[in-house]
Amino acid sequence: MFLLTATPAWAQATPDGLHVAGSMRLRYETIDGQVRPGFNASDALIDLRTILAATWKAGPIRIGGELHDSRSWLANNGTPLSTNEVNAVEPVQAWIAADIARPFGPGTTLALQGGRFSLNIGSRRLVASDDYRNTTNGYTGLRADLGLHRVKASLFYVLPLTRLPDDLPSLRANRIRLDRENFDHVLWGGVASWRRRPGATMAEIGFIHFGERDAPGRPTRNRSLNSVTARAISEPCAGAVDYEVEGIYQSGRISADLSPGAARLPVSAWFGRAEIGYTLGGGWKPRLSAQFDIASGDRPGGTYTRFDTLYGMRRADLGPVGIYNVVARTNVVTPGLRLEAAPGKRIDLMVNYRLLWLAAARDSFAGTGVRDASGGSGSFAGRQLDARVRTWIVPQRLRFEVDGEWLAKGRFLRDAPNAPRDGDTTYLSFNLTASF
Repeated sequence: MFLLTATPAWAQATPDGLHVAGSMRLRYETIDGQVRPGFNASDALIDLRTILAATWKAGPIRIGGELHDSRSWLANNGTPLSTNEVNAVEPVQAWIAADIARPFGPGTTLALQGGRFSLNIGSRRLVASDDYRNTTNGYTGLRADLGLHRVKASLFYVLPLTRLPDDLPSLRANRIRLDRENFDHVLWGGVASWRRRPGATMAEIGFIHFGERDAPGRPTRNRSLNSVTARAISEPCAGAVDYEVEGIYQSGRISADLSPGAARLPVSAWFGRAEIGYTLGGGWKPRLSAQFDIASGDRPGGTYTRFDTLYGMRRADLGPVGIYNVVARTNVVTPGLRLEAAPGKRIDLMVNYRLLWLAAARDSFAGTGVRDASGGSGSFAGRQLDARVRTWIVPQRLRFEVDGEWLAKGRFLRDAPNAPRDGDTTYLSFNLTASF
């Protein structure tokens, strides 16, 4: 479970002066029994992500930058390669910030940031800078973080970066082309949280608007989406029950398809999540939790009802992305059980078992593109077992991680007209991360 407040990492107290840090992550991932149609039944990728970050601080002023170099090898024409894997030599962050002490009296804070920066809002299920994925999301614009006694709030107006290049030949060659931002994609809104005292339940509400429009050579669905969010979450604590409940309602307008002059449809979509957990005492501190996620799918009629997770993360809740990338926060109903433990200071593990259904039987399932427009293939997609082990080979410097997935395909993923006939799915990734 993630417990995130509105306060960004760059607003935390750090000494004055120049600070430089970086990391390199090498990943080998392989899949057998690909779920998504049109791609290789079996495949493998080698990914390398290099990050170099620098910040300079003088009193209340901060200046920061971050260079990402994300590359991938082994892909061919049947590999689901995209800008999720490749974005070579890109300045994802370049910002200036100011921290203002006591702007509204004692117990208040204000941090202002402008430029290019990463953005994690609330639960990160709508706006996030993904860490498991080989590339991340960047945004250009303005952000304000306020602290008013027990209330914390974040307000932002940003233009999401379009990762470039995005054609398959350029991606396979790891070509360099700078990302761009423009007013064809706009994201703005805010989130506010309240907590009675440290360690108590946090209540959170938010509003996020996303708008897009066609550009030359880049047709879109012309989405204009308004998402209203509400969440309550408590921190895990040994010997105690913890929980999280979140609901998101989405409204607005969307084009029926990509063609010019396509009909505009009203949007009414929603997402819900509930989790309850218990952490045992002892050295391992095992935590067992029950989870339930549901996101609406599109149904026949004049209203578009498929939930859009925008720039949200997936790995923390639903499973890996990469060449697996099966379970997304759209047209899915998935209860699950999760076990987390830390057998030692250098190692932690996680096992997550989920059942998977479609919320709307005639819509495509989650992020797979598998669809039966007649609804005749039922709604049971299968069972997913997700496991992860991470260990520090050298504390804080070198970490090894293994992620594994087994998807036992249900009737829908076996019988839908465009479902690959490749049997059950297995996925493995091996990750080595060096930090400095």
